[in-house]
Amino acid sequence: MEYFTEINGLPIQADYTQKNIEKIFFPLLQHLTELQRRKGSRILVMLAAPPGAGKSTLSEFLSSLSQKTPGIHPLTTVGMDGFHHRQDYLLTHTTIRHGNTIPMVKIKGAPITFDLKKLESAIKKISSGIDCGWPQYSRPLHNPVENAIQVTGDIILLEGNYLLLDQDGWRTLHKYADYSIRITADPTMLRDRLIKRHVDSGKSCSDAESFVDYSDMPNVRLCLEHSMRADLNLQILADGSYTQLL
Repeated sequence: MEYFTEINGLPIQADYTQKNIEKIFFPLLQHLTELQRRKGSRILVMLAAPPGAGKSTLSEFLSSLSQKTPGIHPLTTVGMDGFHHRQDYLLTHTTIRHGNTIPMVKIKGAPITFDLKKLESAIKKISSGIDCGWPQYSRPLHNPVENAIQVTGDIILLEGNYLLLDQDGWRTLHKYADYSIRITADPTMLRDRLIKRHVDSGKSCSDAESFVDYSDMPNVRLCLEHSMRADLNLQILADGSYTQLL
């Protein structure tokens, strides 16, 4: 099934197999609907995946599917990318990479470039059932847009790279989730996807490759090697389809 959407200001096209829809996505939506009914109040679902794995697009697709399927409770989807520190902060603050002091903007997307306290406070708020505004990251602007989304509804699907990261500070986010999903993939495939993403957003091919290898790929490896297992564990294959891991 072809699916078209816009993620962070860029048009996106994806194609999901009928087998994945019938064997993975519909059962997932049915399970979340039943989970919410049993709880009797809002549930928070966390979907974690490395950069380039298509987590934002899949989240939007699941939301669209939930709204079109009788008997399924609709999903409201939000992402953690809106909690990036602003560009001026990243340009004026430094960190250490390979023994060198560099501006944070050089590794934008790494855990340190997010406002973790602000993210946890917002997660705590939506997990408690409060309706509120939510920031959304704009790639064309290179900055978050505050209150771009209004969070309402009984099933909230939050997606992001580090929601299941097994490191101090990040590890505590998992406790707010009623259900979790993790996606893994081959690092080489993710590298190719990330280079294309940066080229589509305006970088030259050589600049995109340099940025991906210096900044994105360490984040890919971090997510793949240091994330906790989830309630549902999926792997995306070379053809773009998904398989469920035991």
